[in-house]
Amino acid sequence: MTEQISIGKYATLLTLTDEHTAKKLMPHCRDMQFLTGKIGTMSLNKIIASVETAARREGIISESHYRETHALYHAILEAVNGITRGELSIGEIMRTVGLRFAIVRGYPYKDVGEGEWIAVSLYGTIGAPIKGKEHETIGLGINHI
Repeated sequence: MTEQISIGKYATLLTLTDEHTAKKLMPHCRDMQFLTGKIGTMSLNKIIASVETAARREGIISESHYRETHALYHAILEAVNGITRGELSIGEIMRTVGLRFAIVRGYPYKDVGEGEWIAVSLYGTIGAPIKGKEHETIGLGINHI
């Protein structure tokens, strides 16, 4: 892994810790764009919309370049696939989530000709919509822009 700067690891660290700790653990990721946020919902659509809206608002992706939205969308779906154990459904099957999310965008290869990539990490709880009946979950999605 000497040729790569692990944007997936950095995104995951951001969801599990705070920005200061993540930067100390991954100092070579300073040039990457990132953001963190939280979401609680019973709707898959709201997860996608919340992450996309935050990315646009903070300038991680451009509204005028469809390829950036498309790359983010697929990274989100891959991360959601992890937290839902492959069943892309939440509220319809009586599950709720409380999640922290992180988005990291940058050049993970030393050769910048490989292009930019985007990573989305989700960490939190999933379970029945009854307080105390949930368990931890984590998901990671990475896609090229």
